[in-house]
Amino acid sequence: MRVLVTGANGYLGQGVVKQLLDDGVEVVATDFKADYIDERADIRCANLFEIDEPYEYFGKPDIVLHMAWRDGFVHNSMNHINDLPKHVDFINKISKSGIQRIVVMGSMHEVGFHEGSVNEETVCRPLSYYGISKDALRNIVKLIAKENHINYQWLRGFYIVGNSECGSSIFSKITQAAHAGKKEFPFTLGQNQFDFINYDDFCLQVAAAVEQEEICGIINICKGWPEKLADRVERYIQENGYDIHLNYGAFPDRPYDSKAIWGDAGKITMILNNRKRRTEYK
Repeated sequence: MRVLVTGANGYLGQGVVKQLLDDGVEVVATDFKADYIDERADIRCANLFEIDEPYEYFGKPDIVLHMAWRDGFVHNSMNHINDLPKHVDFINKISKSGIQRIVVMGSMHEVGFHEGSVNEETVCRPLSYYGISKDALRNIVKLIAKENHINYQWLRGFYIVGNSECGSSIFSKITQAAHAGKKEFPFTLGQNQFDFINYDDFCLQVAAAVEQEEICGIINICKGWPEKLADRVERYIQENGYDIHLNYGAFPDRPYDSKAIWGDAGKITMILNNRKRRTEYK
């Protein structure tokens, strides 16, 4: 299996590349830079959107895992709208060239304001440029895959918890503040409930989904149940031993954030169970 991973130098991409390599997968990793890409990969720095024949350029991969995306944490950046045609063009080009499967990183923000469990049938009503662009790409990928008679997987990521300073999540920002010696962190009231998944588990789930082809379509990358934001952040601070406390109410909640939302983990649970059985059989 030869997997092309785009956005490989990003916060999420670098961990997924490492997990795939640890699993024995041949990885072609591409991004503008290669500062954080595992050196075991076939690294090719390039502007993805300027390549005329990406399938040939990247050595005829079997699968593309498209994780490239800028301004992921700036939900109302116009770059999400402006870049959408570029993502569509890349996926369309590589889909017509012999790729066996398209895998694209999605986001729970494409769902919009929803309370409860999210599954394949959940209606999406995104409320940010980020969510709108991701949801549009999801529908386009589905059509492109059908037109080219190939399978696709849309990996809908939920809230990722990691203790790296790389990234722009609230957990990365708290780590940055703690390392800078700050004693207080401005926060919301923290009452919203989200599906939090640890960074390593996220990378494992993404790799496990890519490494099999029996289960396709929309796959939630999630834990499967919600936890109050304040509780998870307080626990994160304790887990890392940070000498910092939250200033509750300093910021209002984002108006487009759901009060309680989590992923249906049915598909990813089956994938992980199958992975475990294959490992035990070997």
